[in-house]
Amino acid sequence: MAERDAPIYDRLARVPERTVADTAGLDALLHEAREPFVIRGLVADWPLVAEGKRSARAVRQYLLDRARDRPFTVSIGPPGHDGRFFYDANMEMNFRTGTGKLADIFAGIDKSEDLDDPRAVYLGSVDMAGYFDGLGEANRVDLGDREPLESIWIGTRTRIAAHNDFPDNLACCAAGRRRFTLFPPGEFRNLYLGPIDNTPAGRAISMVDFERPDLAAHPKFVEAMAHALTAELEPGDAIFIPSMWWHHVEGLADFNILVNYWWRRTPAWLGQPQEALNHAILAIRDLPPEDRAIWRDLFDHYVFDADSGVTDHIPEAGRSILAPLTPESAGRLRAFLLRTLSR
Repeated sequence: MAERDAPIYDRLARVPERTVADTAGLDALLHEAREPFVIRGLVADWPLVAEGKRSARAVRQYLLDRARDRPFTVSIGPPGHDGRFFYDANMEMNFRTGTGKLADIFAGIDKSEDLDDPRAVYLGSVDMAGYFDGLGEANRVDLGDREPLESIWIGTRTRIAAHNDFPDNLACCAAGRRRFTLFPPGEFRNLYLGPIDNTPAGRAISMVDFERPDLAAHPKFVEAMAHALTAELEPGDAIFIPSMWWHHVEGLADFNILVNYWWRRTPAWLGQPQEALNHAILAIRDLPPEDRAIWRDLFDHYVFDADSGVTDHIPEAGRSILAPLTPESAGRLRAFLLRTLSR
């Protein structure tokens, strides 16, 4: 199957490339980074990469030999799907999701390899430790004292709409080829985001079809593209995607594997900002304008512009959650929120 044309990608700036000599160099690079970069060959010595270079069937067998006997969640698009996991005309998902044994899922991919219009198959964000024995240990990036979530993404030719994630992300191409198109966090207004509660995978996505952008319907997408960066990864290459950067991801080969690491720069016991946004929509967005203005000032005071003036007049022992949060005070706050939301 011929690769898709890339009419818009050829005109974009490239993600900068960096080099590292060792684990300490990678740690330092990640510690300072607030913009994306590519490291060529970072995981070129992985056994997973070596098997992928042998053949798609060889790397599938490598995974099968290490897979645990448990059902895997898989998303499947119909023929003519073009690999785009998105919405249909009724804003329902244009793919179906089910579970099955990895051997059966891979057998289906084997049978479809020679078809002109195969179904798109996608296993997204599979927990490596939970679904495989020894896979993560044999194919790992040393991230120092970070405690990342390690996931593997397996699929045929796919297009995943632009979205963002709260954690930082180091994504490693293990087999096939990947194209990433990235946008700074502030470009969300120009990406025409869909709903934040009805999503393909839990994050709001751009409604723009990057293969066929409709600039009459999405004119501000031109501005987003002026700030876009793109990179194509070969097996062994890695890309760092900072927190909240928008990224559109494509599997360009007939079979593709990505391994990624997510980690937070803040303690895991702190809350998820998306949950606060959802609650603000519930509690604030539909208030009268004059009331919203009051709450905007309060949010600025307590959250966005918070400084010592918020607490200087309160005895230190009595500042409660206005003091820097600890695991204990965060736990009390979470329990309070659960009680109030369950009324």
